[in-house]
Amino acid sequence: MKDIYKEEILPVPANVEVQIKSRIVTVTGPRGTITKNFRHAEMDIVKLDTARIRLVVWHGKRKHVACLRTIRSLIHNMIVGVTKGYEYKMRFVYAHFPINVIIADDQKSVEIRNFVGQKIILKVPMLDGVTIFHSKDQKDEITLQGNDVDNVSQSAANIQQATTVRNKDIRKFLDGIYVSQKGAIKADDE
Repeated sequence: MKDIYKEEILPVPANVEVQIKSRIVTVTGPRGTITKNFRHAEMDIVKLDTARIRLVVWHGKRKHVACLRTIRSLIHNMIVGVTKGYEYKMRFVYAHFPINVIIADDQKSVEIRNFVGQKIILKVPMLDGVTIFHSKDQKDEITLQGNDVDNVSQSAANIQQATTVRNKDIRKFLDGIYVSQKGAIKADDE
């Protein structure tokens, strides 16, 4: 059964500017600018005023209406990214051979050495806008930060996939680099 009219209203904070032109959404805030293309979704995205965005689906079936909430969440994640930013913390897990992680000087790539005693060097580049550094509080932990949650999470996934154990029983060899914590960057006063 089709829903004749469904809408979602997204509030926009005062320090964020949103521009919408033919379903290409650009969000600008204190930390930078993020642009995403939503032309694949058949819906109306309208800026009501400086504080609200309306997303509308006309004559949508169940899955078409479900896209409404997804696009709303993506735009909300863009707003959080340009105001607070995103942070993923990853921990090294090893049983015998300690994993050595060397971060490049520009903080845009990482080299993983001595993974399960291997001689090869695993090089993982970070995606656009993602910086990586060693945590000061915790041993064997790295932190990835950036504005776009898609790029930060995909960079973390690339690191984890680079350190998967191959040709061994994965129930026994649990070595790797795994995400231990994720979310918005915590400010010092919070």
